[in-house]
Amino acid sequence: MAKNPESGGYRGYIASRPVRGASTPQHVQNLVIRDYAARSGLNFLLSATEYAMDGCYLILEAVLEDLPNLDGIIFYSVFMLPQNHERRHAVYDRLLATGQTLHGALENIRVADTADVARLEDIFLVAQFAPAAAPSL
Repeated sequence: MAKNPESGGYRGYIASRPVRGASTPQHVQNLVIRDYAARSGLNFLLSATEYAMDGCYLILEAVLEDLPNLDGIIFYSVFMLPQNHERRHAVYDRLLATGQTLHGALENIRVADTADVARLEDIFLVAQFAPAAAPSL
């Protein structure tokens, strides 16, 4: 059986809903991911776009199912991960179990081991007390 020609790359993951209260056009999210991948020397594959409904992670689940064909996932923002602690850790566990990495392009973050997960979880804790988006003037 022929190997998938897109194997060995990093799938982008973008949102069609606001991230921490800010809406960013999808083409801009892809530009941020593409720039991050280029600076990091990563083979960027086309992005998967999550559905707009709050709390929906169907597309993320599909990307996680495709992990055997990928090197990892580049999220536009790490704040696109599930807000629920257990669901978020389930994502980390699946990635780390397969040896893939998770990247947050906007925050310039790479998660490759449990120490990285702990650091990212600290960021999530701090973010609970920080304003989600700057107020409009």
